[in-house]
Amino acid sequence: MTPVQDVPEIDLADPAVHRDPFAAYGAAREHGPVARMVGFGPMWVVTRHEEARAMLTDPRFALSSGSFQQRPEVPEHCRPYLRTMQEMEGAEHARLRRLVSPAFTARRAAEFRPRIERIVGRLLDNLPADGPVDLLKDFAQPLPMEVICELVGVPEADRPRWHEYGSMIVSAAGQGFTTAMPGIIDGAREIVAEPGSDLVALLKTDGVAAGLAETELVTLVWQLVLGGQTPANLIANAVEALLAHPGELAALHADPALLPGAVDELIRWCGPQLLTIPRQATEDLELHGVTVRKGEPVTASIAAVNRDPRAFADPDRLDVRRAPGGHLGFAHGPHFCLGASLARVETEVALGAVLRRFPALAVAEPGAHRVPDPGTWRLDALPVTR
Repeated sequence: MTPVQDVPEIDLADPAVHRDPFAAYGAAREHGPVARMVGFGPMWVVTRHEEARAMLTDPRFALSSGSFQQRPEVPEHCRPYLRTMQEMEGAEHARLRRLVSPAFTARRAAEFRPRIERIVGRLLDNLPADGPVDLLKDFAQPLPMEVICELVGVPEADRPRWHEYGSMIVSAAGQGFTTAMPGIIDGAREIVAEPGSDLVALLKTDGVAAGLAETELVTLVWQLVLGGQTPANLIANAVEALLAHPGELAALHADPALLPGAVDELIRWCGPQLLTIPRQATEDLELHGVTVRKGEPVTASIAAVNRDPRAFADPDRLDVRRAPGGHLGFAHGPHFCLGASLARVETEVALGAVLRRFPALAVAEPGAHRVPDPGTWRLDALPVTR
């Protein structure tokens, strides 16, 4: 990392940053468009909306090799499947993105909605009838894996182990990871060999015919299992935010048609991703007055750019009537989240069902139970009464 220049410093080891990353990154944003992060290795961070969008589409910043490839304990037979689209750039990434994108359009997400509704209904039916419940553990966390299993055609009998493996991979630690990674990849290989869903069948016929390698298809399936768990934190954050803003909650009860736009606003205001995947400078360059050397990591602060007053009016206010669009909750550019449409539909269905079923929903314990995670704004519990 080059010597510190006239930029603010954000210490990821500081508990205040974990408690309120929006304030910490926001203060840095108002000092200038670039800050320096320390605490777990130094990194440059872009904090303003326009500048972040530009960085995320700048070919001088490239994604580095992923952590899964660098895990020596991953079995040899799994290694051909470890390089995901998140680690590809340029023509290679564009080719793969072009082949798989038709399976993840907004239209296909809307067509999948009835199946999401059935899953949501079943999970809510299974909540304990009396007393407080942890809406994170008992609803938001299992929902995305159930949706992904339905999407890729995991048989009902196999889903418990996919839930277990998915949790282990998210933790990315110890013996659990070593067990989970081959389990997920072997399961993905079985699904591709005998597709049990329209999506995988489509990719295996049209995608493979158009040039999608079977190895790439297996990789995509297991990547969906991992990435598809993100809505758990979004749904929990959204419920917690609405309960803390009774006026916005009342507006949704009064007019459920506001919900699609409200989901977009909740992604902007309390989305779980605080930072984009780090890029590395491919050459020495100047970034808004800061000298960045080749190989130095650069990220964008989603927490800062989504509340940038240069891009959003009154940005620190949650407003379910705000016109949707413009946020970077799903990143931007070539690596914009492939599953964004599905995540929106899933979140909308989940919130709508919770609000309809539990009009008297309230937090059971004061104070949010937050995990001190520098990269993700997430709860470790959401106890509620109904």
